[in-house]
Amino acid sequence: MKGLPGQQLQAIARLTVSIRLAVSALVLTAILLTAALSSLLWWRTAEATSRQLASTINEQIVAAVRKEVAAIVDEARAAHTAIRTLFLQNVLDTREADKREFVFLSQLQSQATISWVAFGWPDGSFFAAHKLGDRRLEMMEISLTDHPGERRVDEYDVVPGDIEFANRRFEPTEFRVADQAWFKAGLTADDPQWFRVMDHPTGPRPSIAFAGPIDVYQERQGVLAVIIEYTRLARFLSQLEVGRTGTAFIIDDSGELVAAPDRDADELHSAKGDIALLPLARMARVKAGEVGRKEAWRSRLTSQGAAYEVALTPLPFPGWSLATVIPEAEFLGPVETTLRHLILGLAIGAVLAALVSAALARSVIAAPLSRVVGELRHVEAFALELVRRHPSRLKEIASLSGAIAEMASGLSAFRKFIPADLVRALLRQGVEAKPGGSIQELSVMFIDIAGFTGLSERLGDRVVPLLSRYLDITSEIIVANGGTIDKFIGDAVMAFWGAPQPQADHAVRCCRAALACRGAIGQSGLADDLGQRLQIRIGINSGRMLVGNIGSELRLNYTVIGDAVNVASRLEGANKSYGTQILIGETTERLARGAVVTREVDSIAVYGREEGLSVHELIGIANESAIDGEPIGWIADYARGLANYRARRFAAALVDFEAVLEQRSHDRPAELMRDRCRQLAASAPDAAWRPVEALTSK
Repeated sequence: MKGLPGQQLQAIARLTVSIRLAVSALVLTAILLTAALSSLLWWRTAEATSRQLASTINEQIVAAVRKEVAAIVDEARAAHTAIRTLFLQNVLDTREADKREFVFLSQLQSQATISWVAFGWPDGSFFAAHKLGDRRLEMMEISLTDHPGERRVDEYDVVPGDIEFANRRFEPTEFRVADQAWFKAGLTADDPQWFRVMDHPTGPRPSIAFAGPIDVYQERQGVLAVIIEYTRLARFLSQLEVGRTGTAFIIDDSGELVAAPDRDADELHSAKGDIALLPLARMARVKAGEVGRKEAWRSRLTSQGAAYEVALTPLPFPGWSLATVIPEAEFLGPVETTLRHLILGLAIGAVLAALVSAALARSVIAAPLSRVVGELRHVEAFALELVRRHPSRLKEIASLSGAIAEMASGLSAFRKFIPADLVRALLRQGVEAKPGGSIQELSVMFIDIAGFTGLSERLGDRVVPLLSRYLDITSEIIVANGGTIDKFIGDAVMAFWGAPQPQADHAVRCCRAALACRGAIGQSGLADDLGQRLQIRIGINSGRMLVGNIGSELRLNYTVIGDAVNVASRLEGANKSYGTQILIGETTERLARGAVVTREVDSIAVYGREEGLSVHELIGIANESAIDGEPIGWIADYARGLANYRARRFAAALVDFEAVLEQRSHDRPAELMRDRCRQLAASAPDAAWRPVEALTSK
């Protein structure tokens, strides 16, 4: 019996070691019962409330979209009727150009959703007024007698209360109104009707057209069409709030997308709205069947483990339906009252249980946990050297304190890595924070701002917002294309592809990022203090280079070094000599061949190297007939000229470079090569001459 007190003390000690035995046994029973009953009530209320809220939101959206589609249909009919009446009453003759232009333009200005007002004559001639977004209009005419095969275009600027003529141009066109379904049907129809239209003189744009014949004194004059591009619908949908993350789509009877929300869509900008939830709308179209084409239909669908409320509603335009897709998770807001009741009940139960266990919890749990929380605060502030391990009688708290100390120790090593996203990538791969690396084939890119030194001197500290915006744009594009940002050097950005994550298409990704940066900076509106658009220069090169943690034990930088990196930097500077924006090395061109459009500019010996290097200008993405609206046939002329130049046929090369300049009057590489050929043709070079241009500066 004398051993019993010792055994009891050991049993008590074991009880005090486990938090579950010390606290959970006192409060768990009361809380579990309350939580189970409250949770059942909460979830039932949440489900009912979510469905009610989904129905309310859907009804509001349906009403707005039906009203808008009806208004669009009515506007098109009204515009068609108004113009048709002017023709029928002989107030306006179809061949009276000035009056016709005035009437067509006035309809475009007065009807916000109309994109085109077009007229086709039986002989195949065509005339149309067309919106170019909200601030520009154009009138176009395609005549079979005047300028056949060309389209006459008059552009107008929209100013408050008026329009002003901007310019006139003629451009080739293959558009034939006689090939259009709305025109062919209108010539033989008695009344106007709706058509789906894709082809326009300006290119393919999905649209609907209300078209019908125009008869004057029982003689058919032609076909009048009022056309609405789908982009106008996309802009309207962007104004609707379908919960926080829900989306509304307009789809046709085959489930094809008519419009998705896009606030920037118009006649100049194709709709590029978020269509991540479109598969759910199409799934609903299939499940609804014929019922969904005639009346409203709702269902609960799931995708990737998430539930959605999906509703289909027929719209006033034949074959169109509105599909709303809203995550169920968004409807839990209205159940806050139920949650408050639940929390109140749980709080009462917890207070009663806490009164019983307060004394034990304070001495055994609260004080040790307070110290552990203090260490977590050090970790949160990244003051890792202040973290200490705290022993405890409770094994869970002791383990937690030890884990925090070990975590702090591990994080201390990885503080050497910057930037943070690169650190995360290295951690995922288990790269140790110590000097070292490996030779790999990668692609590297250098970007900087043309004339930045003078710009920074003129602006002083005002250059900071401009520089920040430029760096934001280029950084986002580089990351989006899978690149690793190495460092910022003033206005210069250095990035590389192919590490730390292997990328077989690193050269293509790098080229795409460069083109995207050029386009984004051009469209950003960034300008210097003189009002000139910001210009950037980009150099790209691929090859074997050392990649890894370069530095010392005190500070590391995950970067790339090597001759291929130096060449990329020199190519960025070479843009200044050749008047180009993006120059790439021969290895990059070989790896990206077929995916991008390039032209070989010259063979150069960059600063610090004697051997020649084939340098190419990056023009654009492959499989496009034109780059930035410009035909690219001149590239072949330049290549032929370069071949003649290297073969010492300077007179022939001069003819080829002149041909390039006839197509691109300000092509700086062609100008340089032309001048060089003139000099060489006038004074023939000796036998030691090489077609390699030496760059004397970095």
